[in-house]
Amino acid sequence: MNKHDLVQKAAEAMQKAYVPYSNFSVGAAVMTSSGHIYTGCNIENAAYPVTCCAERVAIFKAISEGFTDFKQLAVIANTERPVPPCGSCRQVMSEFFAPETEILLANGNKDVTALKMEELLPYSFEANDMSHET
Repeated sequence: MNKHDLVQKAAEAMQKAYVPYSNFSVGAAVMTSSGHIYTGCNIENAAYPVTCCAERVAIFKAISEGFTDFKQLAVIANTERPVPPCGSCRQVMSEFFAPETEILLANGNKDVTALKMEELLPYSFEANDMSHET
């Protein structure tokens, strides 16, 4: 599967977004190392803090099916520039993605920017940071 195919899967997921408050639809597609594809869309709630982003929906769907080894993620929205994930999504991604995992950022024109996880969130908070040893 090439990067445009994964972006297309994300664009299809974007059509299912539940966004009655912001009208800002986002779609995501994550590919596991074994080639399985999981998609997600953003799902809003009147209580904004419980809203869930497309990237996390896709990742959590994959994890709930037993996949925790990821190869690539694509995210798309109808934005001027290729849409970047929010900070919460970046932190979740850093928990499950290797530093070299490719992240494809896209917009409605299908402009694509490819970054590695380590470029998207350098110096991320990790499990090792919770060590009580000094």
